[in-house]
Amino acid sequence: MGTANKGVGISVEPRINDRIRVPEVRLVGPNGEQIGVTRIEDAIRMAQENDLDLVEVAPEAKPPVAKIMDYGKFKYQEALKARENRRSQVNAVVKEMKLRPRIESHDYDTKKNHIERFLLGGDKVKVTIMFRGREQSRPEMGYKLLARLAEDLAEVSMVEFAPKQDGRNMVMVLAPNRRKSEAVRAKQVARDKDDKKSDTE
Repeated sequence: MGTANKGVGISVEPRINDRIRVPEVRLVGPNGEQIGVTRIEDAIRMAQENDLDLVEVAPEAKPPVAKIMDYGKFKYQEALKARENRRSQVNAVVKEMKLRPRIESHDYDTKKNHIERFLLGGDKVKVTIMFRGREQSRPEMGYKLLARLAEDLAEVSMVEFAPKQDGRNMVMVLAPNRRKSEAVRAKQVARDKDDKKSDTE
């Protein structure tokens, strides 16, 4: 038995069912309900009665925490999540948008719309405020503008890198908030369809 586990330290595979070698576990039911400290035999029996597996989710706890769940489904969802994370890391492009601290409201709206389009497309956006001359002594103008932008785009983004002075510039990075972006994109598609329909009527 000892040799079989060599090199498995890096594995993230949790122990399941009769591979959980402890006398008792803190048991979580199939719907997330806290059942409490339970003898391992009882926990495995309860999982079997539900046609599910007993999965050790926090082996370091005292006693370890185990959850009754469909392990096959859990593994599949974890694999999907990992693949999605890898894909988003590979596809994420950082676009840059430059603004002046005393930007006109019309220009602000135009640039904000560009940034929103980048975010909805799944790209991160590095927003740079460029200070000139005396403006450098007024960093609060930059902070104010970036805070306004982050608030205006809160529906589709999150601040990944908070505003920071960088020489003559001030920089902030916005990352797409995928779930919200998808909801906004779906709304836009529905709105476009309605517009087309009203055009044809």
